[in-house]
Amino acid sequence: MTTIAVVRKGGVAAIAADTLTKWGSGKESAKYIANSEKIIKIGENYIAVTGNATFKLILKEYFVEQGNEIALSNPMEIFRTWSRLHAALKEKYFLMPEEDKEDALESSRMDVLIANAHGIFGVSGHRTVQEFSRFYAYGSGSDYALGSLWADYDRKGLPAGKIAKRSIEAASEFDDGTGLPAESYTLRLR
Repeated sequence: MTTIAVVRKGGVAAIAADTLTKWGSGKESAKYIANSEKIIKIGENYIAVTGNATFKLILKEYFVEQGNEIALSNPMEIFRTWSRLHAALKEKYFLMPEEDKEDALESSRMDVLIANAHGIFGVSGHRTVQEFSRFYAYGSGSDYALGSLWADYDRKGLPAGKIAKRSIEAASEFDDGTGLPAESYTLRLR
């Protein structure tokens, strides 16, 4: 369980995430887990990940190993990168195949948000890539985060970073799979 959000406003991109990990009814907060972050930095990219806690370690290792072959500046580049990642998830990291035969595509079993100098993007489990013009959120508390993002976005004087962080705070107030503290990063758009 987790909640992640991205915002694009005033020439700035922001990304935010909660820091709670849940295992069934148990929860592990940042107070007890030193590596509770859900946002990883790869080059000039910030990537927030939902899904199994192991995914952040897999992404870190995979992207470091790929080096300069990682391209995340537009939806097509991101799609190509995620297609190669999905193959590695199956071959190297033992991703379990899905049982649901209703889906047309096999899921990578994670949703991610990306913030970089080119914009803000989302990648769903089935590798659908979207570029967002204002904001978006994924995860168990995304409904609450999206409501907060919508309510705050047009408020004058409220910058992208604050809007993103407040959305995670709102989700943590109402979603039992989202917990504080929130982590967030901002960067200038080109």
